[in-house]
Amino acid sequence: MMEHFASILLLLSVAMAVVLTFQRLRVPTSLGYLLVGVILGPHTLGPTVTVPELETLAEFGVVFLMFTIGLNFSLPQLQALRHQVLGLGTGQVAFTTLLVGIIVWLSGVSAAPAFVFGAVFAQSSTSIIASLLGEQGEDNAKHGRLGLAMSVFQDVTAVPFLVIIPVLGASVAANVLAGALGWALAKAVLAFALVFIAGRWLLHPLFHFIARRRSLEMFTLAVLLVALVAAWTTNSLGLSLAFGGFLAGMILGETEFRHQVESSIRPFRDVLLGLFFIGIGMRFDPAAVPPIWHWAILGALLIMATKMLIVAAMVRRIGVALQDAWRTGILLSVGGEFGLALVAIALDSKVFDLRQGQVAITSVLLAMVLGAVLVRFNGAIASRLVKARPAETGATPELQEEAEKQVVIGGYGRVGHAIGVLLHSSGIPCVAFDTDPGRIAQGKQDGIPVSFGDISDPELLSSIHVERAALVVFTIDCSDTALRAISHLRRMYPQVPVIARARDLKASGQLLEAGAIHAYPETIEASLRLGATALKILDVPTEDIDEVIQGVRNWGYKPVL
Repeated sequence: MMEHFASILLLLSVAMAVVLTFQRLRVPTSLGYLLVGVILGPHTLGPTVTVPELETLAEFGVVFLMFTIGLNFSLPQLQALRHQVLGLGTGQVAFTTLLVGIIVWLSGVSAAPAFVFGAVFAQSSTSIIASLLGEQGEDNAKHGRLGLAMSVFQDVTAVPFLVIIPVLGASVAANVLAGALGWALAKAVLAFALVFIAGRWLLHPLFHFIARRRSLEMFTLAVLLVALVAAWTTNSLGLSLAFGGFLAGMILGETEFRHQVESSIRPFRDVLLGLFFIGIGMRFDPAAVPPIWHWAILGALLIMATKMLIVAAMVRRIGVALQDAWRTGILLSVGGEFGLALVAIALDSKVFDLRQGQVAITSVLLAMVLGAVLVRFNGAIASRLVKARPAETGATPELQEEAEKQVVIGGYGRVGHAIGVLLHSSGIPCVAFDTDPGRIAQGKQDGIPVSFGDISDPELLSSIHVERAALVVFTIDCSDTALRAISHLRRMYPQVPVIARARDLKASGQLLEAGAIHAYPETIEASLRLGATALKILDVPTEDIDEVIQGVRNWGYKPVL
């Protein structure tokens, strides 16, 4: 490995420079990693990085990507989405795959590669759509929520392609192909049964046991082990590694550990997925573009036009306004990273030859760049198409009210329990996090959604979209943990109000300095309540008592003279 040390340093240096530039330009970082692969690949001038071990590691990027997708699509969630999004997502992928496959087949490409072209072109970039919608304030708009849900569900419907594409490269005769596909689907059902049974009987007790150890290091190791064991299981059955990762994520997505699992796996996923996209970029040969440039442009136009028209027609058919239907279609027109993953699988399985792979990669890359421009101006484009007034980029007040604004509670001990019950009784949605399995079980008994998680973990706060919270309440005992979390919130999400419980007056001052708008010292508050009760017994008017108590609070709990 030491002979590759200089290459690894070069790879990391170029990746940091390119990704930082793309972040400053607000361009999706996945495109940056692809550019790094092109720069350091064997098909361009300059240094070439060749580290076989990194290519092996990069395969796990897709495993962890599918693992996190599985976390967001547990069995109950799939059942809840079975009507609108399930039908739309499945229909869009099926119709796009069929239409594109037929068009490519009619152009002279054989059936198996034509089918894969359809599957690749049916995918859209969830990361590009989500980042642009967030920047434009459209993530709560009707078209934004519908488009993002469909793009995420595309990744789920892409799972069968992980099973089918390797089989297409191994079989030629129609009867042999049908038998191989049937056997592969049977193995997929067997893999699902194995992971499902193991998850129900082993994973839940395992994570409860680890949670009682209060060690996030052990928790992270367990998450990595579970994801890789599931991937190894499906690979042993002749299926893809990514399919096993998806199944493991789907099982863990049903548990109270989902958010902490996602935050633990995210750093590994992002780095390894970056390596995967670098590997895709290294496959791209700029010198091969001139002979195929016309096919690549036609491919990119085919990706955007077919998805835009199919999605707009489907969304319009369920009763969505015409302008919102067009805007949803424009969102889904962008090319997708998972399409590039399918291209890599098709190349490795010999379904694509090198020329077809170059056409597919270049088409998807063009559709990602051009599609991002269309998403940026989706409102103006849709207005032109329906000859309507330009739509506002942000969500309407009605849609903003529809967006769920919940309270996040850090800690579900004595104080957190009381706050959760009060919020629940008032009909205010809330979610609590704690690292004590006993408190999590208590939350279930109370009817409060309590999940396992360290509220001071920045990755956890990001995974639960804390920026959308109406309020964050810290009730944890450890002042240092609360200080870290509040400081991070004030720095990254200053718009979110934060209140906290403090042990004493000193801790209260520290929490207020860190950014909490209120920090109530528990010992002094108990004294104030006791004093208020004494004054009430002594027949002091309630209004006077409240004024005195609030005055003490306003003056930093000093005597009011």
